[in-house]
Amino acid sequence: MKALILSGGTGSRLRPLTYTGAKQLIPVANKPILYYAIEAIRDAGITDIGVIVGDTREEIRRALGDGKEWGVKISYIEQDAPRGLAHAVKISESFIAGDDFLMFLGDNLVRDGVTDFVQRFRDNKPSSLILLSRVSDPQRFGVAELENGRVKRLIEKPKVPPSDLALVGVYLFDNRIFEAVNAIKPSWRNELEITDAIQYLVDHGHLVDSHVIDGWWKDTGKSEDVLEANRMMLEYIESNVSGQVDADSQVIGRAVIAEGAQIINSTIRGPVMIASGAKIVNSYVGPFTSISRGVHIVASEVENSIILEDTHIEDIQTRIDNSLIGKNVQISRIRERPRALHFVLGDNSRAEVQ
Repeated sequence: MKALILSGGTGSRLRPLTYTGAKQLIPVANKPILYYAIEAIRDAGITDIGVIVGDTREEIRRALGDGKEWGVKISYIEQDAPRGLAHAVKISESFIAGDDFLMFLGDNLVRDGVTDFVQRFRDNKPSSLILLSRVSDPQRFGVAELENGRVKRLIEKPKVPPSDLALVGVYLFDNRIFEAVNAIKPSWRNELEITDAIQYLVDHGHLVDSHVIDGWWKDTGKSEDVLEANRMMLEYIESNVSGQVDADSQVIGRAVIAEGAQIINSTIRGPVMIASGAKIVNSYVGPFTSISRGVHIVASEVENSIILEDTHIEDIQTRIDNSLIGKNVQISRIRERPRALHFVLGDNSRAEVQ
């Protein structure tokens, strides 16, 4: 069995962060989202992985390399534009080479992994097995309608959903899926939809089974989803304080403070992850915060946030909360109230002032 990870999306809902980086490499609990997918696939016993890449191909290649770090082999498959999930399957036919395969969307997190899901496919041998989860907003997803546990109908982002069972973004297929992706037509979005391809299998008498997950899952397509995923992953950390924590500081609750991090006259209240090279001085870092390498926080308070590499935050009098802050950002307080406000804001940015 092989695997496909889809990492070619533009990440438009995470702009402006994704103007300068791949959405699949945004860290959750100080680990890029894409790494969780690779680990889940490897743990399910699959070591031959094809990664679909687009405009961020070079960044993805630098992050993953050949896969040796995870004990897998990674090949790269280039998609010229986001043309739909079924199109990604279509261009991967030579890589799959007749094998069964697992397809995993690279911006999805399935906390409990996919090992049981893969084993069920191997045991029952359907043409397709799709992973489903009950959601409160099914109109955002592809939605499944089941009959006796088997898939009867799939609808992509329905205005009136027939159920609350959303496609999680993890699928298993045998080689009949290539007949389907070559037969379907582009949708109104001018994309080849994987829901249409799976519906083709159903309509042509092939067995499409489903598995409704009980554990936690998240599509990290929006900033609030990334922050929620970070909170959920931090719930499961175990304390490991290897960095420098001076006598005037205190660490309360579960915290991972990496070797090379410095905590000076500060309070750290977990669950928190602080990477090597980070420096926290005269500050408070509250629960559900992940701080990346090289971040400096001085005389400030932060909680429920993700702070990316080499960002400096200094002397902010109001607590920073529920924030996703990119790399090499400078946030500081102006000592005197300015007579004018000066902005340089990218597309889809948001600024709040008082």
